[in-house]
Amino acid sequence: MGIARGLEYLHRGCNRRIIHFDVKPHNILLDENYCPKIADFGLAKLCNIKESIVSSMAGARGTIGFIAPEVFSRSFGVVSTKSDIYSFGMVLLEMVGGRQNVQKNPENSSQTNGGTLEIFEVTSTTEEIATKMALIGLWCIQMTPEARPSITKVIDMLERSVTELEIPPMQFLSCTPEQLIHSVNTTSGEDTQNLSFLSHVNK
Repeated sequence: MGIARGLEYLHRGCNRRIIHFDVKPHNILLDENYCPKIADFGLAKLCNIKESIVSSMAGARGTIGFIAPEVFSRSFGVVSTKSDIYSFGMVLLEMVGGRQNVQKNPENSSQTNGGTLEIFEVTSTTEEIATKMALIGLWCIQMTPEARPSITKVIDMLERSVTELEIPPMQFLSCTPEQLIHSVNTTSGEDTQNLSFLSHVNK
């Protein structure tokens, strides 16, 4: 909730909208009271308060795994504050899954592949929170920006009970991986990381 309210301030509370472009766990800091603070604005861009769309942007920006599809290829839609929503959704799903990006001890990988909920006592309350975060996360990572909720809607969803939330629609791609790769290379420059992202999306 604290991260969402921080994004709401960036998207709606400032004189000019701010799109962070690098929302990820490493850029969310906790103070002494464990209140989250969004950090590292090196990739951020300003846009007009009446609009949330970035009219021009050279190349993709952000961290692989958290970058919205439209940042790579405009065929998915326009780059806007909804791009931060996608990243926020990936943060939620990573929190629910409890998986580390890098395994420090490959020999014990069979013990670390599961979500962290397995090593805690799962109560009805924690299960409901995890389910709510997963549902909202899936809403946030819809492939097209217009299908994602605004940050204000996300906050409203976080404040509701899980029984009040709708199930997000199934995702699908209407073009082939080859078409995606061509679109990415012509829109944001050739980059081997782009291909890694596309292979992840198509799985």
